[in-house]
Amino acid sequence: MELRHLRYFVAVAEEGSLLTAAQRRLNTSQPSLSRQIRDLETEVGVQLLERQPRGVALTAAGRVFLDHARLALLQVEAATDGARRTAQPQRPVLSMGFLVGLEVMWLPQLLRILREEAPEIEVTLSTQSSPEIALALMRGKLDVGFLRPEKESAGVIFKTLAKEPLIAVLPADHRLASRKRIRPQDLAREIYVSSARTSPVLQAVIDDYASRIGIALKAKYEGENISSAMSLVASTGGISLVPLYAQNMLAPNVVARALEGGTPTVDLALGYNQANSSPLLLRLLSRADELIASVRNQSIIRYAEVQ
Repeated sequence: MELRHLRYFVAVAEEGSLLTAAQRRLNTSQPSLSRQIRDLETEVGVQLLERQPRGVALTAAGRVFLDHARLALLQVEAATDGARRTAQPQRPVLSMGFLVGLEVMWLPQLLRILREEAPEIEVTLSTQSSPEIALALMRGKLDVGFLRPEKESAGVIFKTLAKEPLIAVLPADHRLASRKRIRPQDLAREIYVSSARTSPVLQAVIDDYASRIGIALKAKYEGENISSAMSLVASTGGISLVPLYAQNMLAPNVVARALEGGTPTVDLALGYNQANSSPLLLRLLSRADELIASVRNQSIIRYAEVQ
């Protein structure tokens, strides 16, 4: 079995077609690709793909093998990048990914710790959705991510940083803005704006909350991220549910209110690839508890449970 067998198999599985995979992704012929897949199945000893009139489908064994094949290819990519960096030593570099708005709270304390560990460090930053950060960690494109604990993130370790209560955000002139707390039942009567279009973990928490309290939250509008959701709140007169940290991003015409009853929470995590052997990353992880304590002591965070 060679790496090309894994690459060919992943391409076919993702495209659902030998012909499409051969032409669009692998620059080879369909007969040649078919032989490679047969060779792989012979090596593994089980059927991985079922040939159908309009393409192929994964067998149960194929679905299991696909997860491991993807992980193996990601690990090879990460190993290659790591070897190249080691062979060409430069200033220590740490690449970090943040959910939009989180860098305001976590970056100052993070940089303080990193500069104590490596004064000459070069830091690269990016703001992405949580699934994008998880994928970048899997591929070795990021060293550290501040994200949700995403499922299907092979090889990524998540350390919980905080359990963020959800709050309601609504226009400052909304009829419910005069209340200190929003009753969950009131949400079902209002225009609902989703803040979780690109955050399946946050969406799952909101869906579970709505189911638990017996309301339906069908989004009339969907924001690409929390920032855009709050813009939609202001323009449509709707209400959205967002993690507590978003109150630090509020526009003047939008206010935040606590929820009555049991407040749902969503986990915020520090993520990293377990195959990443960067000494700087290891030193940062050894001081993760210090980082959490430092951030919690900042008044801007206000991670305390909503009373």
